[in-house]
Amino acid sequence: MAKKRPQTKAGQPRRSGAGADGTVPVVGAREPCPCGSGRRYKACHGRAAAHAATELVQRPFEGLPGEGDWVALRELVPAATVELTLKDGLPEGVPSVTLATVLPMAWPALRRDDGSVLLGLQNDTASGDISRDLADTLRRALTAEPGTPVQGRRAPADGPRLQDLLDPEGAFEPVVHEGFEFWVPDAENATAEVTASLERANAAAIPTAKLAGVDAAYWCETPDKNHLRWVMPYPEERLLDALARLHAAGQSSLGEGTRLVGSFRAHGLTVPVWDLPTGMSAEDVKKPAAAFAERLAGALDTDAPLTADERRARGGLTNRQVTLS
Repeated sequence: MAKKRPQTKAGQPRRSGAGADGTVPVVGAREPCPCGSGRRYKACHGRAAAHAATELVQRPFEGLPGEGDWVALRELVPAATVELTLKDGLPEGVPSVTLATVLPMAWPALRRDDGSVLLGLQNDTASGDISRDLADTLRRALTAEPGTPVQGRRAPADGPRLQDLLDPEGAFEPVVHEGFEFWVPDAENATAEVTASLERANAAAIPTAKLAGVDAAYWCETPDKNHLRWVMPYPEERLLDALARLHAAGQSSLGEGTRLVGSFRAHGLTVPVWDLPTGMSAEDVKKPAAAFAERLAGALDTDAPLTADERRARGGLTNRQVTLS
């Protein structure tokens, strides 16, 4: 009876079982709803609460600055950090808030000894809205005792989202790291547990770099070949048509030895993927990527029906498309 949720807009007027402020205490799913409707809680106020907690939000980062980079850091980039700007400014005693791809021991968040906050992005979340779960973790981290990690939980269904907490005009500028040394400001005094976690994470990290000059494009190096994975903000059907036009015209590559091999979906956005030769670095692909962005802009502006060759190219791209989230 300690936890409370507010009435939904579709709820009944407050009855004698509701709190003085109109809230309805949470009870067992099969118990009578405290609002006084005569129905079980599961079929009354509990229905809206359960739906809000489990409904999948397809684009959880929509409306945030750098949506494509949020998706990339969530799904593609091993080690990166971003300084976050809060809408209401930093609370007293919190010198900074930093988003990190992952934290030691997979902590959802950490309040450091100096009061600064690290928020982990790649953790599993308890509900269908990553933004709401991250916002809940962030709020708890801001008031946690310095030097303590913040554990995960299911965020309240009526709790704020990142879009409510972060400054919509704030810059979102990821810094990609070679390893996870940013975890440990003072490596000499790190615990054995954290040091071991750092070593394991560094050993598993794939070399990755963010391309300059284009948005949300990330180069990575693997033993067999390199790749470029580019998170794009355009509507999926329109983007696939544009990619098919370029592919059929022989204009979808990023230079000799490169190939557009398909795409995947992640958090409501489409991510085309190119295979690159092993020797092609992030610096090497920077200019070809900028030139491709110009060709893509022209293809996106074309409304003509796809030709037979373009339809075949589109079919090949969609056949190789997978959904990550």
